[in-house]
Amino acid sequence: MIAYGIYFGASHSVQQLAADAARIAMSGLSASERRALVTDFINRNGSGYAFVDATKLTVDAHDSAADGSQFVVAVAYDASNLPIWGLFEGVAMPGKTIRRQSTIRIGGL
Repeated sequence: MIAYGIYFGASHSVQQLAADAARIAMSGLSASERRALVTDFINRNGSGYAFVDATKLTVDAHDSAADGSQFVVAVAYDASNLPIWGLFEGVAMPGKTIRRQSTIRIGGL
């Protein structure tokens, strides 16, 4: 239970990191400035989230292709160092890469 709890904690941290980075991005005036803000935020704060090693994070931040009035922050985390792996043989396991994203409207109502 503890190992799964750590995995779920890491998963929640990755989602929260994506959401926080998306909120920070809104202060940017262009897509490139928003990407820079997201990258800087994650580099400075990624290790401050529970069960996350910032060196194992990858980020993709961009205007939404489906709706140009939205900005998307997608975060992937290589969770292969979490203690859950190798503890349970024959049990279905979650993926070793945790992927989460957050979408936020760009300016206005």
